[in-house]
Amino acid sequence: MGIRKSARERVVQFLFQADLNSDQDIDQALMQFWKTQQRSSVESTQVKATWGEEIEIPPLSAEESAIQIFAKPLIKGTLENIEKIDHLIQQAMDNWDLKRLAVVDRNAIRLAVYEFLYREDIPWVVSINEAVDIVKKFSTDDSGRFVNGILDKIMNQEKATTAKSDAGSQPEKRLESISSKPADSLGENS
Repeated sequence: MGIRKSARERVVQFLFQADLNSDQDIDQALMQFWKTQQRSSVESTQVKATWGEEIEIPPLSAEESAIQIFAKPLIKGTLENIEKIDHLIQQAMDNWDLKRLAVVDRNAIRLAVYEFLYREDIPWVVSINEAVDIVKKFSTDDSGRFVNGILDKIMNQEKATTAKSDAGSQPEKRLESISSKPADSLGENS
């Protein structure tokens, strides 16, 4: 699995946790989250039981470090902009309340919308595909289609809004430059 794909899965896992424990200190929770992720990784490679024994945690591998470097700004950015993100999601859902969404679905959508709005280095189609893959893995059988539909609607609304605000002011629009580049040219190896 690619580093960015792994990082996005971890982001959704953390957002899930933060969604259910909204009163927690984010920096403290993030530190504990990464420690738990690292411990789980070590424990999964051990073959013998370690009942009550303290497990020695090695330093971060280059891959784990890269995952954290990519994931941390996505986590913080999503949480810092959650009100705007949730507003856009709510607008895209007809007769459906945001809190009724499965927690995994809600947070995969939040991550993708954050990437739409604030990460020009990530093509929108990659954000959608990654969110769909995450919910297919961690949520219900129907979640992939549902999340794809919501994100497609938000993407089209944002494209229309961006096109209107950029019309006549800049010949190079963000949407045109991103959608015309293949994912590989942007370093996106999900």
